Amino acid sequence: MSTSFSLSPALVNYLAAVNPPEHPALEACRAETANHPRAVMQISAEQGAFMHFLLRLMDVRLAVEVGVFTGYSALVTALALRQNAGPGGRLFAFDISEEFTNLARTYWHQAGVDSTIDLRIGPASDGLEGLIDQGYGGRIDFIFVDADKPAYRDYYEKGLTLLRTGGVMLFDNMLWSGKVADATAEDPETLALRELAAFAQGDNRVRAVTVAIGDGLMLVSKL
Repeated sequence: MSTSFSLSPALVNYLAAVNPPEHPALEACRAETANHPRAVMQISAEQGAFMHFLLRLMDVRLAVEVGVFTGYSALVTALALRQNAGPGGRLFAFDISEEFTNLARTYWHQAGVDSTIDLRIGPASDGLEGLIDQGYGGRIDFIFVDADKPAYRDYYEKGLTLLRTGGVMLFDNMLWSGKVADATAEDPETLALRELAAFAQGDNRVRAVTVAIGDGLMLVSKL
């Protein structure tokens, strides 16, 4: 089961107790995914709580997700969209795996938000370009990116085109289990994450901050 980087089990349990309770479909999704061979790909419950708070605070109506896996983060987003906009909210969700997303659909249906989520199977870069071509440039409120790390810079640029002024992108795994701070780590994923964090800090189009929630989140707000 995924938890925030470096948190003890006692602290994870404490956070669960002091945060709002999970929706039953979220709890069921997290429990089943905990037994999945790639369970580490799922965001932590405390990260989900943070995302839900942010989505509600921003009154998000249109959102994008890059990397769905078994659907926990998409469900967090869709539930917030329903609260913000009723049936008018929309999440465009991109993934390359029908196997993983078929499981995700089970929980979206259970929560009654499947009509809010527009799942598109295929390369996310093409999907984001497709949204731009469909006229969504400058209209998206929120983007969550949790996918192949070497492509993060591409998602960043296309995401900025899609975001409205004041919109926010969240990039997951920016601590990469601590490898970003290991000077000896030179794998493509670690290098891509370091380079993106440094680039965002110098990018005058955005305001950016990285925090130790989950496996590290970088929040980027379009100016």
